[in-house]
Amino acid sequence: MSSEELARKQQRRLDAEQRDPKPGSPAQTGADEEQPSPVRPSTAVNGDASYELTEKLSRRLDIHEGTAKPKQMKVFNPYTEFKEFSRKQIKDMEKMFKRFDSGKDGFIDLMELKLMMEKLGAPQTHLGLKNMIKEVDEDYDGKLSYREFLLIFRRAAAGELQEESGLMALARLSEIDVSTEGVLGARDFFEAKVQALSMRSKFEAEIREEQEEKKRMELERQQRRAAFKELQSTFCS
Repeated sequence: MSSEELARKQQRRLDAEQRDPKPGSPAQTGADEEQPSPVRPSTAVNGDASYELTEKLSRRLDIHEGTAKPKQMKVFNPYTEFKEFSRKQIKDMEKMFKRFDSGKDGFIDLMELKLMMEKLGAPQTHLGLKNMIKEVDEDYDGKLSYREFLLIFRRAAAGELQEESGLMALARLSEIDVSTEGVLGARDFFEAKVQALSMRSKFEAEIREEQEEKKRMELERQQRRAAFKELQSTFCS
């Protein structure tokens, strides 16, 4: 019997026992007889999906029997894990993360990331935003934790991000400068950031120039109308 079939049978057995305990079982008779432990599915399975299902069922059995061990939470220390950055840089990253974590839940979700990119002047499509999260989403929860947010700057400084990616645009347009720490690729990262800001300034200059041209054309039109009215009044008088 395959591990997947065994896992499915074990699941059905647990559901049946919870809905309708068998007559004569310790839950109904109060007998002191020890109920035999259900056979646990083997963890030696083929395929990640089957292994994950088996692990979940095993933990569910542990919880049902009261033998489950509490999961230990790993304490995240950005100063020891991201040693390539100075304390000031990490503080700046933390401030930026908290500024756009509008829900104050310790995560930046899709909508918060959308707002962040719009504020930085590099709006992304819905698919682009999902790809940005997916690129550093280590726990596959569909949002950015603080640690995953720091990974963006680590990968940017190391030259591991594509030039046209949304994450690279985020790193470039942020106010956090990693160029002075001597990390791999930091100089290229700084130059790319300056180039991005230069392109943005050029775009803004072109917009201002277009606006000035429109104002100039409107002023000339008003002057022509005024001259025509003056000439018309001269002939009519």
